[in-house]
Amino acid sequence: MSDMIDAAAAPVIRRDDPLSPDLGPLFRRHLDLMWQSSPPESVHALDPADLADPAVAFFSVREGEDVLGMGAFKAIDAGHAEIKSMHVVEEARGRGLARLLLDHLLAEARAAGFTRMSLETGVEPAFASARRLYAAAGFVPCPPFEGYAEDPNSLFMTRSL
Repeated sequence: MSDMIDAAAAPVIRRDDPLSPDLGPLFRRHLDLMWQSSPPESVHALDPADLADPAVAFFSVREGEDVLGMGAFKAIDAGHAEIKSMHVVEEARGRGLARLLLDHLLAEARAAGFTRMSLETGVEPAFASARRLYAAAGFVPCPPFEGYAEDPNSLFMTRSL
C-alpha cells in the first residue's frame, strides 16, 4: 500500500466561472439553504450572474469531477473586500474544506492588494458552523458595512489581512 495521495482525487481550489453549467446544482443547493434558513429580507446570497461581475473573484472546490464547494470575494473599495457565497456541500463537510477555501480566499484577497476582509452571515442555527469557522480565522463582529443595514438576522464580521 502506498502512502502517496492520489493528486487526481485531492481537492483543488480554482478560479472559476460562476455561470458554468456544472456549478448549477451547487448554486441551487446553496440558494435553497439560504432561503430556507433566513427570512426573505435577510437573504443576501448572490446568484451566479451577480458573482460573474468583474469586481468578484469566484472560486470552486473540486475533487475529480465533483464540485464540493465555492466561495468568492467582492471588492468594496481598493482596500476592502467582502466574502460572498461561501458554501461546501453537506456530504463533504467535516473534512476541513471550508477552512481550506477560506484560507485560499484570504490569501487571494491579500495578493490582490486588499487589507481588510468582511462578511455577513446569518444568526440562525444553520449558520453556527460558519460563525465558528470565521471566528477561528480571526474575524470579529463589526457594524454593517457597504450596502447593509442593521438586521437582527445578520452577523457582520471583519478582519485585517
